[in-house]
Amino acid sequence: MSNQLTLGFSPCPNDTFMFYPLVHNIVDTGGLAYTERLEDVETLNQLALKGELDVSKVSYHALGHLRDEYALLRSGSALGRGCGPLLVACGGIDLTDLSGKTIAVPGRYTTALLLLRLFDPALTNFIVMPFNEIMDSVLSGNADAGLIIHESRFTYQGYGLHKLLDLGEWWEAETGLPIPLGGIVARRSLGKETIAAVERALKSGVEFARLHPDQAARYIGEHAQEMSAEVCAAHIGLYVNDFSTDLGDEGVHAIECLLRRAEQAGIIPRSTMPLFACPD
Repeated sequence: MSNQLTLGFSPCPNDTFMFYPLVHNIVDTGGLAYTERLEDVETLNQLALKGELDVSKVSYHALGHLRDEYALLRSGSALGRGCGPLLVACGGIDLTDLSGKTIAVPGRYTTALLLLRLFDPALTNFIVMPFNEIMDSVLSGNADAGLIIHESRFTYQGYGLHKLLDLGEWWEAETGLPIPLGGIVARRSLGKETIAAVERALKSGVEFARLHPDQAARYIGEHAQEMSAEVCAAHIGLYVNDFSTDLGDEGVHAIECLLRRAEQAGIIPRSTMPLFACPD
């Protein structure tokens, strides 16, 4: 097995913050080297579904379709409380008006769309588009409502949009669990030894980043898509937490609950493969 691995993650501040120490060899990589590929999360989902990446950030919805080929890692996840996707609209529309209405969504395999389908299976009229185009689509009238993720959570009110639903709040009230948004997966064919080395290095990188939050500032800024420093900091503060360092029992329970509900709803296929490649 080659020691050069392809590594996919998003240009969002939480990912560049966590992966900076790994891709810049600040932490012990266990002899592995990485060719990084930065793409939006739905593109990463699609690349993983095609088997084109060795290690990648993916949505937990996509993981439901990837479990036979990819194993989840215990570090690097975006999972927590108060960080769920938001359904927004212009004035004059409320949640009870959405039947038959057009909803712009950030990707077919995003956890945001999975949560919305679990919340109300009757909502089916979706337009898939890049996450950063959704608010403009709602404002222009091309969509009646939009499902927003990432930094849009901090900026939608400035667009004159209002919140119809916080799917994270709904999930937490429904299950009592944190919401799993995205995680890091590794191709099972890499073998347990290599996957364990990736997992150790990633955990060390997340720990380093959280202890030295200013070191990655330039790298984050290079990929932040004109985000202000304040929005970058808020983004990292919301999506990087103890679950990012290690999922722990509660995080694993939340992921298993989401996947089980998605299976029961017929949204993802059932799988007999273990979630992780390596024992805890």
